Amino acid sequence: MGNQMTEMLKGTLEGVVLAILAGRPAYGYEITAQLRDQGFSEIVEGTIYALLVRIEQKGLVDVEKVPSEKGPPRKVYSLSTNGREQLEEFWRTWSFLAERIEQLHTSNIDSTNNTDNEGV
Repeated sequence: MGNQMTEMLKGTLEGVVLAILAGRPAYGYEITAQLRDQGFSEIVEGTIYALLVRIEQKGLVDVEKVPSEKGPPRKVYSLSTNGREQLEEFWRTWSFLAERIEQLHTSNIDSTNNTDNEGV
């Protein structure tokens, strides 16, 4: 699944990160750890930090600098109003695509089963 999973995830990672932040504010490492806990083991921190910069520039998150015991302050991200709207749009789009893909999958299974039974 490796390469195909990576390619598919590229298109959805922003929505996935917004969904994580909908649960509670978090900093980059926490987001990466939660993704890994969810089975996305190949995600690297650099990918998440680059994504966080982009969504911050888009105004989808609010950022608060929180003092850290180890080094410079941490940036803690939380969803902004625009981020919540973007997340709602992501879920609508996801539902639409998932339904259509499932329809394709089901119709392909049905047509394969019908073809298999024709010679019987």
